[in-house]
Amino acid sequence: MKRYFNLKRVLVKGTFFCLIGFGFSNSSYAQLNEAVNNVHGNFQIDMQNCQTDTVTGAEDKQGENFRYNAFGNVNYISGDFSMGFRYESYNPVMLGFPDAYSNKSGIPYRYARYKHKDIDVTVGNFYEQFGSGLIFRTYEDRGLLYDNAMDGFRAIVTPKNGITLKGIIGKQRVFWGLSDGILKGFDGEINITELFDSLNKSKTKFIIGGSFVSKFQDDKNPSLVLPKNVGCFGGRANILNENFNFYGEYAYKINDPSYQNQYSYKDGQALYLSSSYAQKGFSVLLSGKYVDNMSYRSDRSQQLTSAMINFLPALSKPHTYLMMAYYPYASQPNGEVGGSIDVQYKVKKETWLGGKYGMDININGSIFYGTDTTNISPTLDSVRQYKYSVNPAGVGDKYFHDVNIEISKKINKKVKCTFMYANQFLNASIVQSGTTSKEEHPDVYSNIFVFDLTYRYKTGSAIRTESQLFLGQYNKGDVSHLTDSQKKDGVTGSWVTETIEWTPTSRWFFVLVDQFNYSNPTDYKKLHYYYGGITYVSGPSRIMLSYGRQRQGIFCAGGVCRQVPAFTGFQLSISSSF
Repeated sequence: MKRYFNLKRVLVKGTFFCLIGFGFSNSSYAQLNEAVNNVHGNFQIDMQNCQTDTVTGAEDKQGENFRYNAFGNVNYISGDFSMGFRYESYNPVMLGFPDAYSNKSGIPYRYARYKHKDIDVTVGNFYEQFGSGLIFRTYEDRGLLYDNAMDGFRAIVTPKNGITLKGIIGKQRVFWGLSDGILKGFDGEINITELFDSLNKSKTKFIIGGSFVSKFQDDKNPSLVLPKNVGCFGGRANILNENFNFYGEYAYKINDPSYQNQYSYKDGQALYLSSSYAQKGFSVLLSGKYVDNMSYRSDRSQQLTSAMINFLPALSKPHTYLMMAYYPYASQPNGEVGGSIDVQYKVKKETWLGGKYGMDININGSIFYGTDTTNISPTLDSVRQYKYSVNPAGVGDKYFHDVNIEISKKINKKVKCTFMYANQFLNASIVQSGTTSKEEHPDVYSNIFVFDLTYRYKTGSAIRTESQLFLGQYNKGDVSHLTDSQKKDGVTGSWVTETIEWTPTSRWFFVLVDQFNYSNPTDYKKLHYYYGGITYVSGPSRIMLSYGRQRQGIFCAGGVCRQVPAFTGFQLSISSSF
């Protein structure tokens, strides 16, 4: 009990000082910017009160009543020099985030940077990306509590207009520590159009680039002979015109046995292609990728999404509606092939279909398969270099598809509506669980309908409603052969969701949501997942208080996913910037 009361006092004090900071930033924001325009930053604290909910199974097994994630950034700029740091605290970390963050506070991010004319040097922590990220990308995503920032040294040089050279060395952040492996990398990019004066007036731009990254990690495996140095290299090209854009990148990685690829010695490769065309009222985007054994980590023993050196874009549509994002797709670094198409068309005003205000139509589709592999028995490999072969002309099991159409139309000056339909398929046993057990993780087939209506009854004030219907089938609707425990694990049936949002002024926002799992195959799981929230915004500051139920499932962002536990209780979020 002593720990509980101490933690509660800390949270109360923290909330009190955050509110003071909120008031200060609200009343003195303009004066602060005028007086100290070379200092800026932001902070955010998210807190939750975890309550036991026997119906959904929500509980905090550690017995903590309050949990929070908090961070604050402070940056100082003086001419060509800048420096800063980020303080983070998780005491303990909120439910659903990695326990490795829990019960710790500190400064995991700090940097100093000098940038002048053709040279840019950073020491400490930094984020960087080579090309599209197939070889190297470090970034932060607070929604996933993902951060693989580099800790080391970076130099960017532009010796001539149109040429950019980058060099990096250091280790990656892994939760509160650093990776076991050391990274060294180089990237060069040439803008041919800018390099030659004779091409400066050309409407077409040609950009080429190449990268190389090497990871050094000692071999500590008593059973296998593992490579200490793992190199990855590739090249890219980008062609831009007034209406046309083409981008292509290829990456190749030498053998890199790790936990994720079951310590396979096969080399890896990835190909990413993207092409778009746009003109007034119409645009189309085509994207495709081929990935084979491209899990590239600074620590081969790490699991899930930690210590990732590279980034593999998901390409599927990033849905914002709840039911559309119920079964998201995550990139499969061990092997996948697929692509997407996105078409946007604006129906002209004063036409039969467009009416007075016109109409927006968006058609999107994506599909992904596994690679066509043939296993080779390890007993046939005398040097223990376990490999497998891939048929580049074929595909393996289907992983995911998403075909949707979205129509948005303004009815009059005050009313706008959106209709959306999606047909989705998910191979849950592979994408979400990494197994082949269809009995425990059956395939998901779904049809989803959304109707969104917004009524702006005066300037800065609006009422918005959402109606969503998720019709889900599992193994083509046959779940009769599953046991009760299997039905609880992922088989949830169909859903209906109703949302109403009210914005009386630009400062206040109210929302009520009810998700009803009306056809769950387990009767006592036919539940209402309700949610209510109030948000207040003033200048750069924001306070949000909410209460409700959160279903257990998968949450994804940019192709990276995490498991979200069942949760019932209050949540408070306070953020501001200066």
